[in-house]
Amino acid sequence: MKKYKRIFTIVVDSLGIGAMDDAEKFGDVNVDTLGHIAESVETFNIPNLQKLGMANLHPMKNVNSVEKPLGYFMEMNETSVGKDTMTGHWEMMGLNIDKPFKTFTDTGFPKELIEELEKRTGHKVIGNKSASGTEILDELAEEEIATGNMIVYTSADSVLQICGNEETFGLDELYRCCEIARELTLKDEWKVGRIIARPYLGKKKGEFKRTSNRHDYALKPYGRTALNVLKDNNFDVISVGKINDIFDTEGITEAYKSKSSVHGMEQTIEIAGKDFTGLCYVNLVDFDALWGHRRDPKGYAEELEKFDVKLGELLEKLNQDDLLIITADHGNDPTYIGTDHTRERVPFIAYSPSMKGNGKLERASTFAVIGATIVDNFDLKMPENTIGTSVLDKLV
Repeated sequence: MKKYKRIFTIVVDSLGIGAMDDAEKFGDVNVDTLGHIAESVETFNIPNLQKLGMANLHPMKNVNSVEKPLGYFMEMNETSVGKDTMTGHWEMMGLNIDKPFKTFTDTGFPKELIEELEKRTGHKVIGNKSASGTEILDELAEEEIATGNMIVYTSADSVLQICGNEETFGLDELYRCCEIARELTLKDEWKVGRIIARPYLGKKKGEFKRTSNRHDYALKPYGRTALNVLKDNNFDVISVGKINDIFDTEGITEAYKSKSSVHGMEQTIEIAGKDFTGLCYVNLVDFDALWGHRRDPKGYAEELEKFDVKLGELLEKLNQDDLLIITADHGNDPTYIGTDHTRERVPFIAYSPSMKGNGKLERASTFAVIGATIVDNFDLKMPENTIGTSVLDKLV
C-alpha cells in the first residue's frame, strides 16, 4: 500500500547550498547560493523553511537552526554532467545526463546555424548574443517592428530564444519560426535544451512587455522517467510552472502555467485543496531568472521571503497522508562573477504532518533519489536504465 496519497515536490529554481567537489571544472569556486544570499542582507526572515530544518542543513547568517526541525533533510550531489535546468530536473526523475547540452553564452550561435535559420524562416536575424530578455527588447524591438527582422538571443542556459511582437510579427509566425529552430538544433553540434518563443507587446523603448504566450520547445527526455511510470499506472502527475515544458509533456496528466513564483505557489495551494492521487511537481523560476542570473542577492532574498509566506499557507493545507519535498535543480550564486548557473549541491527537505521523526540524512549522490522515492511510494518500479535509490523508508 502507498504510504502517501499525494506528494508535492517543489523546485526552488537555482537554490544551491554550496559548491560540489567538481565545481572548479565548471568554472565555479567557493559558490554558495543560499549562504551568500544570507550574508548579503541585514535580515533574512524565512521562518517556515527554518522550522523545516533548512538552517540545520545549511548554516547561514541571520537564520538559526532549530532544536526540533519538522522534517528530514539532506544534501544532494548532481551525478549528471551539467548545471542547467533540464539536466537537474531530468536527473531528479531518474536520468543520468552524461553529455551536457550546448550553450552559446559567450559566442552567440554559429554563423552556419543563423544563416540556415534566416533561409528557412525568411527573416533576417538580429541580436545573436547572450542577453536579458528585457534589455534586448529595449535594444532591438523597435528595429524588429520596423523591419520584420527577428530577434534571436541566448542566456547562460542551453536555450535559443526568439522574440516576436504579437501585433506586428504575430504569434503564429513566431511559433512557426521556433519550430524551424527546434528542428535545426536537433543536430549534435547545435543541440540546445530548449527553443523559447518570447512574445511581447509595445511600440517603443521603455514600453515593451513580454506576454504570457511564451512557449517552450524542449527536447524529449532521453528515456522514460518516474513521471512516465506514474502516468502509465493512472496516477495524477500535475505540473505547475515550467515542468510541463522541461519534460516536453512526457508523463504529465495536467499542467498549469505560472505568471510568477508567487503565482506558482498560489496555484499549488489551490491544488492542495483538491482531491488527487499522485504527484504535484512545481518549478518556481523567478529565483533563477530574475535574481540569480541578474546577480541580485537582495532581490533573491526578498523572493525567498515571499516564498516562505506562501509555504506557510501550503503547510496548513497538507493532509496527514501528504508528503512535501522541497529541492532545487542547480545553483545560481547571485554574488558570483558572470551570469551563469553554478555547480552546487541542492537541498532535499521532506515533511509530512504524519511524521514522528526528523533530522539529517546522509548526503545523496544524485538528485534521482527524488524520483525513486516517489515511485517507491506508489509501489512501482523505476524504468530500466535510470538511476536513484529511494529514501522512503527513512521518512518516518
